[in-house]
Amino acid sequence: MKSEAGQNEADKAQEKEEGPQRLSSVTAALQLLKVFSEHEPELGISVLAKRMGIAKSTAHRLASALLSEGMLEQNADNGRYRLGIQLFTLGALVRRRFDVAKQAVPFLHVLREHTDETVHLAVLDDTSIVYLFNLESDQAIRMRSYIGVRKPAFCTAEGHVLLAARTPDVVSRVLKEGLVARTPRTNTDTQVFLKTLDAARRDGYSIDDEESEVGMRGIAAPVRDISGNVVAAVGVGGPAQRLTKKALRAAVPHLLTAAEGISATLGFHRPL
Repeated sequence: MKSEAGQNEADKAQEKEEGPQRLSSVTAALQLLKVFSEHEPELGISVLAKRMGIAKSTAHRLASALLSEGMLEQNADNGRYRLGIQLFTLGALVRRRFDVAKQAVPFLHVLREHTDETVHLAVLDDTSIVYLFNLESDQAIRMRSYIGVRKPAFCTAEGHVLLAARTPDVVSRVLKEGLVARTPRTNTDTQVFLKTLDAARRDGYSIDDEESEVGMRGIAAPVRDISGNVVAAVGVGGPAQRLTKKALRAAVPHLLTAAEGISATLGFHRPL
């Protein structure tokens, strides 16, 4: 049986052998989490190190870091590690997004029928929007949106209503990244951008007038959860020659009805 000093020397030698192939600490930590499974919910350091092909001391450092962040827990009886409650909390946030998309589907179908334009559901991810669900218009010329596609939040109708509900630090990050023009009509003026967010809060919806894509207009409204937090945005988009400003105004009641319907399924009820 190796002494503690001998084991440390062996670990150091193995770490040197890992050389350029040695994993970054972030990647290694994520891979360590993936070693756990339904059949092996608890694992000791020796097993973790062997499965990952790293030194025990390296595995211990990774596990300690994850333990301090709540990503791992340690069984006091046997010293083994298991996935922590913080992972459940993060997973619940992801699950909530998919729940929103599931609840939104019937309302999006009705919205498309009323507007005959492409409709979609988007969420905010840092300073971008991500499309969770879309239903394209049946018309030959139409807006296309694909699930998982990202766009800058500052120049989209969905981004406007999502950012309007966020704290100032989120808006500051957007401004720090810069309002970079995507089209000749993209607003790049900070004061105009902030007024756009104020209008979205006041009106309950926002319009993208060819700011994100040339020849395309869009309109969006916020979706709220049971706590009243804005968790998504429902939008309508189409060609500018068809989705005129008059058509946009006509779409507003249908858009708001869809947004309120989805919000109600999530438990939100607007105060009387």
